[in-house]
Amino acid sequence: MSAENIKWNNLDTLKAFQELGKKEKVSLKDVMSGESGAARVKKYTMPMAAGLAYNYAAKAVNDDIIDGLAKLAEEAQLTDKFAALYNGEVINTGEKRLVLHHLTRSQLGEDVVKDGTNKREFYVAQQKKIEAFANDVHAGKIVNGAGEKFTTVVQIGIGGSDLGPRAMYLALENWAKQTGNFNMEAKFISNVDPDDAAGVLQGIDVAHSLFVLVSKSGTTLETLTNESFVKDALAKAGLDASRHMVAVTSETSPLAGNSDYLQAFFMDDFIGGRFSSTSAVGGAVLSLAFTPEVFARFLNGAAEEDKLVKNADVKANPALLDALIGVYERNILGFPATALLPYSQALSRFPAHLQQADMESNGKSVNRFGEFVNYPTGPVLFGEPGTNGQHSFYQLLHQGTDIVPLQFIGFKDSQLGVDVDIQGSTSQKKLCANVVAQIIAFACGKEDDNNNKKFAGNRPSSIIIGGQLTPEAMGALLSHYENKIMFQGFLWNVNSFDQEGVQLGKVLAKKVLAHETDGALKEFSELFEI
Repeated sequence: MSAENIKWNNLDTLKAFQELGKKEKVSLKDVMSGESGAARVKKYTMPMAAGLAYNYAAKAVNDDIIDGLAKLAEEAQLTDKFAALYNGEVINTGEKRLVLHHLTRSQLGEDVVKDGTNKREFYVAQQKKIEAFANDVHAGKIVNGAGEKFTTVVQIGIGGSDLGPRAMYLALENWAKQTGNFNMEAKFISNVDPDDAAGVLQGIDVAHSLFVLVSKSGTTLETLTNESFVKDALAKAGLDASRHMVAVTSETSPLAGNSDYLQAFFMDDFIGGRFSSTSAVGGAVLSLAFTPEVFARFLNGAAEEDKLVKNADVKANPALLDALIGVYERNILGFPATALLPYSQALSRFPAHLQQADMESNGKSVNRFGEFVNYPTGPVLFGEPGTNGQHSFYQLLHQGTDIVPLQFIGFKDSQLGVDVDIQGSTSQKKLCANVVAQIIAFACGKEDDNNNKKFAGNRPSSIIIGGQLTPEAMGALLSHYENKIMFQGFLWNVNSFDQEGVQLGKVLAKKVLAHETDGALKEFSELFEI
C-alpha cells in the first residue's frame, strides 16, 4: 500500500475500537480453571524466532475479542504502517526523520536511499568496521601504549547509549563465559553523578581499558562530562588518552575524524537512542566484550523476529497481538501500568531498558499532528527479575486495588549449567515452578473466609518461554518488544520516535549552571550551593 493511502486516525475514532468496548469481558478465573484452562494454554501459544514462544492464555481475551483485535489492526493499517516505516517513509513526524533501526539487522523491504546513501549498506559497513577493530583488539594488534592487550571495555553514554547495551551485555555475559565467547569485561558509565564514573574507574585497571564514548551529536553534557573524568584518570596514570578511546557518533559530530580517538564508528539521525542496541551503539561494546560473531547472532535473532512482524495475521504475529492486547487492557479495561517480570537473572536490566523504550516512546498526550488525545496512551512500565520481585512488589500485584497486567519471560535451562539438587528438584526447576505458579495464582486467585488471605484473581499475564537465553533469543526478545511499542504508538496515533519530554529539564539545568535563574529555580539552586 502506498504511503498516501495510509490514514493516521485517533484510536477512539476507529469503528473496530468502539466495537471492542461492547464485547463481553472475560473472567480469567472462569476460563483458566480446570480443563478449560489446560485447553487455553495449548491453544493460545504462538511460535517466535530463536525457539521462543509467546503464550497469552492467561490474558483476559477469547476468540471473539481476538477477532475484534484483528479488525482493529486491519482498520488501523498496522502492518501497512510498519511497511511504510521499513521502506523509508518519514514516520518520525516530530523531527521529520526516517525510522530505520530495523535496517541495522536486515533488509525487510525496498532499498532505503537517503542523501545518496543506501542505508542498509551504510549500517553493514559500520558493522564490518567494528568487526575488524574488535578482532584486532582481541588478537593484540591494537594495544595500549605499553604494547599490552586491553582486558576491559568501558562504555560511556547515557539513556539509550547505556540502558540497551548494558542490558544486552548482562544478558549474555554468563552465556559467553560458558561457551568460550568472552574476551573483555565490560563496564558502563552513564550518570553525571561523579560517584558513577569514579566508582567504575577505581574498580578497573585503566592502563588495560578501552573506552567507548557514545554520543550521536558529540555534545551530550553527561557523556562529555564523564569523558573528562576518564581522560583525567588516564592522564594521572601517565597514559595517552587517544590510545585508549574510540567514539560512536554521527559523521557530522565533532567526535568524527578527531585525533583524540583511535577509531570512530558511525550512527545517524534515523536510529533513535532507545532503539540503537543493534547499531554501532551496541555493536562496538558487545563485539569487544564477546566477539563480532556473537553480535551477528544477536542481530540474526532480531532479524528473524522482525520477519514475523510483517505478517498481517495477528495469530501469526506475536508482537502485533501483544500490542493489541496491551491497548485493549489500557483503553478498554482501564489498567494503568504493566509489569515486566523476567525469571532470569541475566535479564536483570532488561526491564530498565524497556522502561525507557516504552515510556519515552509512547508517553505522549498529543497525536502525530500536535492535537491532544482523549484517551490514555503509554502505561507505566516497571519490573524486576523473579523470584526477587515476588519478595518485593508482588504483594500489590496480587492484592492491591489496581490490576496491573503482567508480562513474564522464562527459560527452561540456565546459562551456566551449574545447579544444585535440594528438596527433590534443582534451582532451575524451582525457578520455573515459581513462574508457572504465579501465572495461575494471578489468574485464578484463592477463596478464603479471611479477606486478608483472599486473592481475587483475574490478574492477566502473558509469558514468553524459551529453551535458553542465547544471542539469538536475546535478539528476538528485543525485536518483539521494540515492535510491540511501535504498533501501540501507531494505535494511539502518537509519534513514538521523538522525546521532547526530556528536553525542558536540560534547558533549565544549563540556566542553573550559568546562574541565569530567578524565583523558585534560583532558590532551589541556592539550596545546593550551585
